[in-house]
Amino acid sequence: MKQLEEGMILYHGSYCIVEIPDLNRCAKYKDFGQGFYLTTSKEQAKNFAKITAAKAKARGLIPASEEFGYVSFFRVNDVQELKTFGFKTADKEWLHCIVAHRGNECFLEKQDEMKLFDVVSGKIANDDTNRTIAAYMDNLYGPMGKESVDDYCISLLLPEKLQDQFCFRTDKGVSKLQFLKSEKVALF
Repeated sequence: MKQLEEGMILYHGSYCIVEIPDLNRCAKYKDFGQGFYLTTSKEQAKNFAKITAAKAKARGLIPASEEFGYVSFFRVNDVQELKTFGFKTADKEWLHCIVAHRGNECFLEKQDEMKLFDVVSGKIANDDTNRTIAAYMDNLYGPMGKESVDDYCISLLLPEKLQDQFCFRTDKGVSKLQFLKSEKVALF
């Protein structure tokens, strides 16, 4: 897992160009909580641009005829001024953090712990993994939090070769992102 570094280039995929991230517009029930999410994978950002464009079309935020999404590029500056936390791998702590932030009132101590950080990073639980995590949250593998159940769920997730994500959770964190440019992504 890549750690946040000075000068690192990160990508954000969306249905629109994002030059100045607004935490108030960010969804609340994401993997590491409400925040502005970026990745080191330009391909992953392109996929998110397509996903968010489809959702934006369904909600009437953009015309159904829209042909493009966007990947916005950011450079991270003044990293040493930020409080950061990085999950090194998809493990029990990572799984509990994701479940805690998905709004089901479990593992709430993980939510409190993450509030201490400007940026949280780790593997991404994307659309390919949502069914596994939803089954875990519904106790289909057994009781959440039981070691064997956690291990089983993680074993199902790891073959997915999960990409990374960086969640900028605070205004201070977002202020260290320098917008560089954006690129169009064809939706079809």
